[in-house]
Amino acid sequence: MASVGVEEKKLHAVCIPAPAQGHINPMLKVAKLLCHRGFHITFVNTEFNHKRLLNSRGPDSVKGLPDFQFQTIPDGLPPSDIDATQDVPALCQSTRTTCLVPFRNLLSNLNTTVHIPPVTCIVSDAVMSFTLQAAEEIGVPEVLFWTSSPCGLLACMHFRHLMERGLTPLKDMSYLSNGYLDTTLDWIPGMKNIRLRDMPSFIRTTNPDDFMLQFIKGETERAYKASAIILNTFDVLEKDVVDALSTMLPRVYTIGPLPLMLDQIKDDRLSSIGSNLWKEESECLEWLDSKEPSSVVYVNFGSITVMTPQQLMEFAWGLANSDHSFLWIIRPDLVAGDSAMLPYEFVSQTKERGVLSSWCPQEQVLNHPAIGGFLTHCGWNSTLESICGGVPVICWPFFADQQTNCRYCCTHWGIGSEIDNNVKRNDVERLVRELMEGDKGKEMKTNAMVWKKKAEAATSPVGSSVLNFDNLVNEILLSNRN
Repeated sequence: MASVGVEEKKLHAVCIPAPAQGHINPMLKVAKLLCHRGFHITFVNTEFNHKRLLNSRGPDSVKGLPDFQFQTIPDGLPPSDIDATQDVPALCQSTRTTCLVPFRNLLSNLNTTVHIPPVTCIVSDAVMSFTLQAAEEIGVPEVLFWTSSPCGLLACMHFRHLMERGLTPLKDMSYLSNGYLDTTLDWIPGMKNIRLRDMPSFIRTTNPDDFMLQFIKGETERAYKASAIILNTFDVLEKDVVDALSTMLPRVYTIGPLPLMLDQIKDDRLSSIGSNLWKEESECLEWLDSKEPSSVVYVNFGSITVMTPQQLMEFAWGLANSDHSFLWIIRPDLVAGDSAMLPYEFVSQTKERGVLSSWCPQEQVLNHPAIGGFLTHCGWNSTLESICGGVPVICWPFFADQQTNCRYCCTHWGIGSEIDNNVKRNDVERLVRELMEGDKGKEMKTNAMVWKKKAEAATSPVGSSVLNFDNLVNEILLSNRN
């Protein structure tokens, strides 16, 4: 990916992610790609998350470069524990109602600062669509980045139809367990054999005014106002989905997997700029160095998933009883309303083959030869990173698009198996053994390696994602250049 010419240097992209770890990570990768292409970058965090970033990575990590700066806006929520993930519905409600004015003021300040170029485009998380109004006011193109899965986006775009057909809200909570969620939806273009249970979890409500159901429906319905939509996927992974989205939205560009896209540029100036809101414990990489190839199960449920103490125990004893080595990431706030405490007996029994850590550099872990499988919540970043590493998965989806991603991993791509939400230690043990020893595990590993090669092809210098990124820059982001 060649950088733009000198005459095009006065480009300024404002990149604003939704204020959650799984949204910040991919947006920062897009910002780095644009910076490498000659754009001046302003990356906009919330004040709360910027403090967390400083706390986890130190002040030097956000000093940036002459052409890459961080700015902040308030999220409108009361102050809270700096190491805890914020409540998602409250955060969505607050950003939607309070963030436009400070964002508008930030753009005004940027446009009157003499030593940086004026803003020429905005790249916003798709669930921060209030930014569309600000872009229109200053007359610049706006690209919306749907950071969750494209299959999840396509599902969300049919929430209105689900409601019109009376499929959601649910009549009562018994519908969660009486087989109703197995209803097949054969009318969504691009999604074969999808079931209600595979749709993003926001439909699992009995309240027609449920905030998250209405919020996601509204955000996806406003997406058509954008100049373009970018997706963190590659064409052959979700061809039917992308084809369907392309008929419903303005220009759609698939520019992923972003980890591999970023690997292409090898820009040392940008490598020091990070986005993890928890302090990474990289000692686990040294431990992995001592392990045999494909011998370790990596366990991480992401940045938002919470579980009960009982679920934590079931996972723990399932891993212990599997007799396989594991690296388990346990965030301080993983257990709802409690600290994630594991019994002494578990720690003692697994001390020779298990490592517990509070956070880690996940992309490096998934690319380590010692990793043989990934027990995951199926967040989209984790799903793509497992594909980039050629690592098969055991899926325990928690919320949002994770149910949809799980379905695609298990059914469409053949790289995963699912564990029931009501997790039992016997199932954990069985699925880990199957993943690491069984014929199905070998088949999933083979499929994962096939998808890895296809992802590498898409992000090669002549690959579809690289070409799509070039087209995005030339057709959309340069359209406002003076």
